[in-house]
Amino acid sequence: YPPVRTVQTDGICVEVVAPCTPDGASAEEAEALALGIAKELGVVGMLAVELFDTPAGLVINELAMRPHNSGHWSIEGAYTSQFENHLRAVLDMPLGDPRPRQPKAVMVNILGGELPDLHVAFRHVMARDPGLKIHLYGKDVRPGRKVGHVTALGADEDDLRERAWHAADYFQGAIDE
Repeated sequence: YPPVRTVQTDGICVEVVAPCTPDGASAEEAEALALGIAKELGVVGMLAVELFDTPAGLVINELAMRPHNSGHWSIEGAYTSQFENHLRAVLDMPLGDPRPRQPKAVMVNILGGELPDLHVAFRHVMARDPGLKIHLYGKDVRPGRKVGHVTALGADEDDLRERAWHAADYFQGAIDE
């Protein structure tokens, strides 16, 4: 899968933009590092490699040997999602195409907020912007808890970010329109 940019707030991933071009390092350098780690560890299936792009170069922050929140955009945004490719890998089946379907995907996590019942919000958000892809996890809503995510696909990153954040803010009760 292509490199993605994540935004973290209070240690929680709140936004993912895919694909992205790392600022100092090249995408090829990041990919080579991730593939080298996977080969060295003998990983079968998904491996998310979280990197910091620092002035001194790439620094590894986290390894996750499983489908990862930073790849949830791939459910609708890639030809083959991280979940499907993980299963294909562990079942020794040919892997699917990880390329993005659209130039950009923006995924924003829905964190628990003021609204205890997200189903009413779901109907509102879908009526307002039916092009969004919304996943609710069925978890009890608690402040700050990841309870779902929303993905917007297209070419204009600013527009996608605005639409995805508007939906997430509505689910969290931060706005009422």
